[in-house]
Amino acid sequence: MKFHKEGIPSLLIVLLFSALILGLAFGLAPDNMIGMVLHALAIAASCFFTIVILQFFRDPQRNWVKNDQAIICPADGRVVVIEEVEEPEFFKDKRIQVSIFMSPLNVHINRYPINGIVSYQKYHAGLYLVAYHPKSSTENERTTVVVQHANGKSILFRQIAGALARRIVCYAKENDKAVQSEQFGFIKFGSRVDLFLPLGTKIHVKLEDHVKGGITVLGEL
Repeated sequence: MKFHKEGIPSLLIVLLFSALILGLAFGLAPDNMIGMVLHALAIAASCFFTIVILQFFRDPQRNWVKNDQAIICPADGRVVVIEEVEEPEFFKDKRIQVSIFMSPLNVHINRYPINGIVSYQKYHAGLYLVAYHPKSSTENERTTVVVQHANGKSILFRQIAGALARRIVCYAKENDKAVQSEQFGFIKFGSRVDLFLPLGTKIHVKLEDHVKGGITVLGEL
């Protein structure tokens, strides 16, 4: 288990905060039962916030799936949408939307679902509706990425900020080589990822399934 680089600033803030409250508790609390309680509360708070940051920014080692004919899940979480929709930003036609909700307890690293070339990338400022809101895909802060596979088919995936998530990190740039299951971004503190797949894609998951980024096969090209 590794600690993700995106968590270093948050970890430093928590460590500084912990040092501050521990210093205040041990330096100013009276030398009696109340002081002992304050010491214990300061230690508990420091440990709690440090553990939260360590688990949120964890980068687990897995046997990443590599299958050029498969669409691999880009994020850990729960499948909350599988439906045919109109994709208005890039394709402007009918697509199969598959959405994965990421809770604060999930790993928040995002991974390329297919091999190919990044043909489109765009950041959109927006709102911070709860991630499962139907309009979050088009109205929340988000980053859209399209990867074209060697067979000519393209899929679109979108990082969407939620009520808690306030920062989307996207490493993908146009003309980059996308390597399946390798990292393309990170979303901080809970959100969702939408995929828009060609009609006729065979879907291998169902609603409420719990999926793992870089591991679970969502469908076949």
